[in-house]
Amino acid sequence: RENDGFSYLPPLWSSVVLIGDSGVGKSNLLSRFTRNEFNLESKSTIGVEFATRSIQVDGKTVKAQIWDTAGQERYRAITSAYYRGAVGALLVYDIAKHLTYENVERWLKELRDHADSNIVIMLVGNKSDLRHLRAVPTDEARAFAEKNGLSFLETSALDSTNVETAFQTILTEIYRIVSQKQMSERQESDMSPSNNVVNIQVPPTENKPKMQCCQNI
Repeated sequence: RENDGFSYLPPLWSSVVLIGDSGVGKSNLLSRFTRNEFNLESKSTIGVEFATRSIQVDGKTVKAQIWDTAGQERYRAITSAYYRGAVGALLVYDIAKHLTYENVERWLKELRDHADSNIVIMLVGNKSDLRHLRAVPTDEARAFAEKNGLSFLETSALDSTNVETAFQTILTEIYRIVSQKQMSERQESDMSPSNNVVNIQVPPTENKPKMQCCQNI
């Protein structure tokens, strides 16, 4: 099972969530990455939807389960439950709608309140094809990402710009973190007292006759 990547782990260990305001293009990012499709008439996600795709990382197959969460407030209780099982998150905003960027901070707080502390997070400015309507400067978003320890990329689900790169980047980082953790755990197991005992052979004591210091001649 060495070449299965994440397949030996419980399914949620390989899950990535897409979060952000409604209408920023999360569903189309997912469909572009998993099926190479884009739907101009896509409707708001109800609750949670998911799709899967496998990629190659360091010669291994990584099987990813990607969850598209609804951005509306009324689904928040449902979607936040999926944060706990996620090892990665794409935090998405629309570069042409500044309010969706302003809400990133709230989404980030919610994610960090509910998700594992080691979750890998990427800030994604979607709809880069709408550069003529840009409302969020790239440098501003990049500075926010750096300040909060996030990676950053601008994408377009419409024309495919950086979509593959965004998912490949986050899944590669997740894979390497998980691999390093497993390697560390194996090393700790190898160094445990039970595995580090050296048997020392002590030869039996020979019973030799005692020499008398003085003998009568």
